[in-house]
Amino acid sequence: MSTTAQLHLRDTPSKRLALQSGQPLTIGSASNNRLALVSQPGVSPHHAVVRYTASNGWVVCDWQSSDGTYLEGERIRRCRPLSDGDEIRLGRDGPVLVFNLETPAPTEAPASKAPAHAASAQAAPSPGTRTPQGTSAAPRTPPPRTIDIDGTTVPVNQIRSAVVLSEPLYPKIFSWWVLACLGGLLLLPFPLLFWPLELAALCGWIVLGSRKSHTLLIVQHDGQAQRRAFANRVTALSHRNGIRKAIGQSLENP
Repeated sequence: MSTTAQLHLRDTPSKRLALQSGQPLTIGSASNNRLALVSQPGVSPHHAVVRYTASNGWVVCDWQSSDGTYLEGERIRRCRPLSDGDEIRLGRDGPVLVFNLETPAPTEAPASKAPAHAASAQAAPSPGTRTPQGTSAAPRTPPPRTIDIDGTTVPVNQIRSAVVLSEPLYPKIFSWWVLACLGGLLLLPFPLLFWPLELAALCGWIVLGSRKSHTLLIVQHDGQAQRRAFANRVTALSHRNGIRKAIGQSLENP
């Protein structure tokens, strides 16, 4: 994983801050933070920390915030790894920071020395032969102008943001598990029935409680929102990153 990264405010992309792998970035409204957001509502004095770890790469950690730190719409309790394009919201309605990895430029291999007669042959084509133009570079693929979301066509230049929301698929599974355990107490005098029921309830809680639904939320400039559900978070993040790249291309080349 690349150790070169940066953060910028989503609403003000020109305000960027380079991250250093050897120095954690403290974020908060207090003036002693490396990133001091004094006038931003909902930001605690010591809110969050972005730092680099050898095991997980770049991570964001909730520090001492009162309104919480949210990564891609999901509140974090301790630390969570960061991926390119992730959005960090400070508080429920606070500012949004966008995390970007900077890919190092590839090192160009030294050009091999061609024989002199081969170079002269390439430099001087035979008479009557026309050299095709534009063969040295592949044609650039134009950015998409529209995106199809479950049958709804949305123009790229009308999209404001794209985030992935991960929510429990069975939010009341804990209550169901408690009810099953309480009901199983009626079978306590019958151990052969009581313990299998308790084990089945525990397994059901663990399996069903770990399942989540992943929704791609696309917000347009006019306030309308489009949603698309995914069973896999990786697939949802892939679609989100593709839309964000399309937004960047449309802003550069309207």
